[in-house]
Amino acid sequence: MATVKQVLKTKSDTTVHSIDAEASVYEAVALMSRAEVGALVVTVGDAVCGIVTERDYARKVILQDKASRTTTVCEIMTAPVMSASLRTSADECMALMTQHRIRHLPVIEGGALVGMISIGDMVRHLIEEQQFAIDQLETYVRGPDHELPTCALTRRSPIPQTLAARFA
Repeated sequence: MATVKQVLKTKSDTTVHSIDAEASVYEAVALMSRAEVGALVVTVGDAVCGIVTERDYARKVILQDKASRTTTVCEIMTAPVMSASLRTSADECMALMTQHRIRHLPVIEGGALVGMISIGDMVRHLIEEQQFAIDQLETYVRGPDHELPTCALTRRSPIPQTLAARFA
């Protein structure tokens, strides 16, 4: 069973974007846009105190007709923040995210923020695990030296290209 530590190792960008609790919501949205992320960890000093997401902005600023330049992040953030540790299993994270309908989990180890995982990271990990299992089963059933093309629907390349490449 994979852990959060293993999922984080597979991410191409492990940068965790954070913002101070007293920053304006406008600054938070601008940072999310520049970084192309959907959530920021909210901090006071080095301590994690919450999370602010695009959903928080839509529901707590736009729909309540607040001004994003004068509203602070701490007014709209979600707190307390749910988090994972490096030892948390991928299955536990998926269950937590599904149960609480959240898309981002800060990873906190020893009181320090060490990463962030998203539902996209978890889905990508699940697909990779399933592909590995399919490959192992195919090798077991067909034998390691079998030359016939596979018809597994999870293959990344289309079947016609796979057939052409194998018989060329």
